[in-house]
Amino acid sequence: MTHIDRTLLYRTVLAALLLSGIMVAQTKPSLQTRPAAKPAASAEVTTVLPTEETVNSFLFQMLGYDPTKSWKVNDIRPSVVPGLAAVSVTITDPKGSGSTQFLVSSDGKHVLTGEIMPFGAKPFDEARAKLEKGVNGPSKGPAKAAVTIVEFSDMQCPHCAKAASTIDQLLAEEPEAHFIFQNYPLPMHNWAEKAAAYVDCVGRASNEAVWKFIQKTFDDQANITEANAEEKLKAIATASGANADQIAACAAKPDTKARIEASAALAKSVDVTGTPTLFINGQSVPGGAPEDLLKKIVDFQASQK
Repeated sequence: MTHIDRTLLYRTVLAALLLSGIMVAQTKPSLQTRPAAKPAASAEVTTVLPTEETVNSFLFQMLGYDPTKSWKVNDIRPSVVPGLAAVSVTITDPKGSGSTQFLVSSDGKHVLTGEIMPFGAKPFDEARAKLEKGVNGPSKGPAKAAVTIVEFSDMQCPHCAKAASTIDQLLAEEPEAHFIFQNYPLPMHNWAEKAAAYVDCVGRASNEAVWKFIQKTFDDQANITEANAEEKLKAIATASGANADQIAACAAKPDTKARIEASAALAKSVDVTGTPTLFINGQSVPGGAPEDLLKKIVDFQASQK
């Protein structure tokens, strides 16, 4: 799903919720006087996951008419809704690539497209708590802030590179926000994991150098390949003010790999399906959303107690 698609979906869902709320208020004034419904008996629901072979066959039937499209199945796992499997897929065409997610029923006969959104009086608290506990990336801004912004990013992702300037502008206008950069290298990118290890090691060595390293890597993204990634990343580390040999040695260590895997696991635990994805006090927002929308959400979250 492209960032524009996700932003439109986000706005559409909000509009639909607002409209439905108005309609309920206008047509069902006695709703609050109705007796509470008795809770249904709880029963454990088993989620049956489709095989990758079945998913690929489905995608071939859906997209096979267009030889310019290709796809890769990234992940198949139980969704947050019992009985539904969440399938994450990257679809590529001449215009670029993007990640999307769809849901498959346990009987294997139905698919739902779109996003599952948290619900409740405080719908983002669960994700916020997971993020507060699990983040391990470099950060900037006051540690104790009313608003915490977490970005999951992939150093090889073109959308992440494009979103970087928007996020920088947002942080310049919201200096009291706390920002954390989390690595989430996607499996279809062949040097993203190595770059993530460099980000992690530069970040632990120098909080000043890491932001230069991230931006310089994005700037040089088109010139980095799987074959020259080590050479390029070491040069960028040096240009950012870090000791390239020490960073390279750190990046190759098992504990660094474990930190990247922990960050990826955190992303999956809060249902990140593509990069960049932002969380503003636990509220998921596409990283490609316009700066004015991001600022409105930040200001709104800052006003909450």
